[in-house]
Amino acid sequence: MTTRERGHRTQAQRRAETRAALLDATIDCLVELGYARSSMQEICSRAGVSKGAAQHHFAGKAQLMAAAVEHLATKLKQQRTPDAESLPDGPARVAAAIDLLWRAYSGTLASAAMELWVAARTDPELRAAMRPVDRALGRSTLEDLATLSGDLPRQNLETLYWLTVNLTRGLALDAELGGDPQRRAQLLEEWKRIATTLYAR
Repeated sequence: MTTRERGHRTQAQRRAETRAALLDATIDCLVELGYARSSMQEICSRAGVSKGAAQHHFAGKAQLMAAAVEHLATKLKQQRTPDAESLPDGPARVAAAIDLLWRAYSGTLASAAMELWVAARTDPELRAAMRPVDRALGRSTLEDLATLSGDLPRQNLETLYWLTVNLTRGLALDAELGGDPQRRAQLLEEWKRIATTLYAR
C-alpha cells in the first residue's frame, strides 16, 4: 500500500484495520502465551495499538477475547468451507461433512477456544462473553452443514453435528496434551466409518 493510498483511507477503514489487528494479536497471544499471560498490554503491543485506542473497540479483555474467537472462526470458514458441488454424492458425503467439522473445530481455533473456556469456568465475565459467541458459531456451522449435506434428515444432521463436534473437541484436547497423532487420525477415520453406516442409509 502506497503512502498516497494510506492517506486516502476512510475513518471506517482505519477503525476496521485497528480492530482486525487487535483480534489477530489476541489469537496469537492466546495460542502462544495462554489466557493468563495474554495481557492487554501485550496484545496492544503486538497489534501496534495504544491501550486507549483498544478501549474504543472493546470494553475489556473478556469482550476482546470472545470477539477474537469469532473473528478467527469467520476467517477459517471463509478459507475452508467448500462449495456443495465439490462434495461427493451418496454415503461419502457424510464423511466429507465430518472432515469439514474437523477442520472447523481443530487447530488454532481449538487452541484459542480451549484456553478461553478453561478460563471461563472461574471467570463469570468471560463466560458471559463467550456463550453467545459459541452458540452463534454453532448455529452458523450447523446451517452450513445443512446446506452441504444434501438429503440427510435434520434430526440426523444435528445428531451427527453434535457427536462430531464433541469428538473433535476431545481430539483437539488430546493434541494439546501431546497425544499420538496417528491414534487421533485412526479415531477420526473410525467415526467416519460408523457415521456413514448410521446416517447414510
